[in-house]
Amino acid sequence: MVNLFLLILSFPIGTIMALTILGRFFKAGRFYARILSCYFLLVTCAAYGVLASVALRLVGKVSIAQWTTARAFKNLTCPIIGLEFKVENEGVLDTRPAVFVSNHQSELDIVFLGRVFPKHCSVTAKRSLKYIPFLGWFMALSGTVFIDRTNRKSAIAAFDSAIQEIKGNKQSVWIFPEGTRSYFSKPELLPFKKGAFHLAVQAGVPIVPVVVANYSHILHLQDRTFESGVINVKVLDPIDTTGLTTDDVDALVLSTRENMLKELKLISATGVKAEKSQ
Repeated sequence: MVNLFLLILSFPIGTIMALTILGRFFKAGRFYARILSCYFLLVTCAAYGVLASVALRLVGKVSIAQWTTARAFKNLTCPIIGLEFKVENEGVLDTRPAVFVSNHQSELDIVFLGRVFPKHCSVTAKRSLKYIPFLGWFMALSGTVFIDRTNRKSAIAAFDSAIQEIKGNKQSVWIFPEGTRSYFSKPELLPFKKGAFHLAVQAGVPIVPVVVANYSHILHLQDRTFESGVINVKVLDPIDTTGLTTDDVDALVLSTRENMLKELKLISATGVKAEKSQ
């Protein structure tokens, strides 16, 4: 059994090593080596997350299960793919409870979350992810808020449950308000959905915007490009929702998006200039 496990494990590792060697000479080799490395490490850390979630649940500390698994994924992945996140105003991530919102560019955002994800926080995810082996098991055990976008009644129930967690256990929530990955090659944002803002207003907690610079120069799936580098991140000051009602949500969505877009363009330009000067 052990020999069979080692044989199964050796295939992805051997493939990654071979592509890494090719990557010294070919851009495509670097792309596939880093993509495979990320997926392999994601599955590995998801399996760790299942065990960590069970253990932490037994001792009453499941609220940090996603944080500890995220950090493990970041600590393994960043050195291997040569990635670094430079985070400004990081202390604001200690705001608790809060609704954290950030732009959503690509699958690489999983690594970004590994760097900035705060303790006592849960992500939201589409319900279909719940059934993926290891990853879905970990997410379910660690308190992920699953949203069925095709079922309004179920989605409302999920948000009601999240409100109770925020109020009762001071559990924060992390949401990508764009709703899907943008894959933009320039610093832009998709329109924001209102769910995160309704959640913050109804729970009476601040919104903390987190802006990740456009990193298409590092990962661009269409061009099969995946290079090493530094990605700038800016945590904006919390937005107080005290006294706001559902009537204020539309204005809150627009102002938050405008501020995030302004900062996105600024830190993206700064990152490109810094890279060119090296």
